Amino acid sequence: MRFSKIFKALAMLVVLVAGTGCEHIDNKAVPSFIVRIDLSSYALWNTYGVAGMGDYRIFNREKNIPANFPFNVNTYTGYGGVLLMMGMEYPMAYDLTCPVEVSQNITLSINPENFEAVCPKCGSRYNPLTGAGGPVGGVAINNKVGMRQYHVYPNNGGYVISN
Repeated sequence: MRFSKIFKALAMLVVLVAGTGCEHIDNKAVPSFIVRIDLSSYALWNTYGVAGMGDYRIFNREKNIPANFPFNVNTYTGYGGVLLMMGMEYPMAYDLTCPVEVSQNITLSINPENFEAVCPKCGSRYNPLTGAGGPVGGVAINNKVGMRQYHVYPNNGGYVISN
């Protein structure tokens, strides 16, 4: 009976230690601002959407990007703009603000060679294509922060991006 109590205590200790070893990436470092980009018609998706893996588009209402996009009062582009990128199977969307810098004025750019999102200030790199916006280099790895991800759902032949 005494052996069984010791065994249970050791088993609980192993579970506790194993549970603390997991690395959690904070993808909520960027403040939550409203996101709503309606690309739900077939025509809008064909014009402003993304098609092949790695294809991407940036939306920022304040900076009027893309310049000819029909922004309206119901269009919201998050804290620092929205990155829409075609993943391996479906489109994904993220806030463009660097999760380390957390400034609307410091936004990520896409490296066309490897599709990583790169911060021009701290040099952190993120994987929006297959890594759910997780860090792959720079200060972001030590800080354990990733890109804020948004929902992309199909609607009427296109997609809607929202949070």
